[in-house]
Amino acid sequence: MRERNDEWTDLMRSAIAGDSAAYHRLLKAVTPVLRAAARRGLARAGQPVDQSEDIVQDILLAVHLKRHTWDVSAPFAPWLFAIARNKLIDALRRRGRRVFVDIDDFAEKLPGEVPAEIAPASEVAAQLQTLPARQRDVLQSIAVESASIKDTAAKFSMSEGAVRVALHRGLASLTAKLRER
Repeated sequence: MRERNDEWTDLMRSAIAGDSAAYHRLLKAVTPVLRAAARRGLARAGQPVDQSEDIVQDILLAVHLKRHTWDVSAPFAPWLFAIARNKLIDALRRRGRRVFVDIDDFAEKLPGEVPAEIAPASEVAAQLQTLPARQRDVLQSIAVESASIKDTAAKFSMSEGAVRVALHRGLASLTAKLRER
C-alpha cells in the first residue's frame, strides 16, 4: 500500500507539473481500486453494485476538477479516498434507503391476486337509491352509463368540478354503506 501511495503521489505531482502521460497512468492505476471500493461500499449499504461505474466516473471527474486543491506536499491516496467516500455517500443519499430484492427468487412463493369483493348488482342498485338525487344521478351517468365528466356536467347543468365532488361523495357514501352490510 505504501508503495502504491508513493507511486500515485509521484504521478500526481508530475501531472500537476504538466505531464499528461503521468496523469493518464495515474487515472489508469486508481480506477480499478476506486471501482472495487465503490462496489464494496454499495454492497455494504445493501445496494446493487451495478451503479459502481457511475460512482467511479463521479470520483474521477471530481479528481480532475479539484486536482488544483491537492497539496503537493501531502500524500495523494488520503485525498483521493476522501473524495471517493464523499461521492459514495452522495450516491447513496440520492438513492435513498431502498432495498432491492430480485422478485424472481420469490415468484413461486408470492400469493396470487386477491379477488376483489363484489357486491351483488341488486344490492348496489338498492344502495344507490339511498343516495341524494344529485349524487345518484352523477354516479348513474358516469359509472353505469359510462358518460364522461364533461358530458355529465352538461347533462345536469353542473360545473365539471361539482360533478367530480358529487361523484367522489357518492362513491364514498356507497362504499361505506356496502361495507356496513
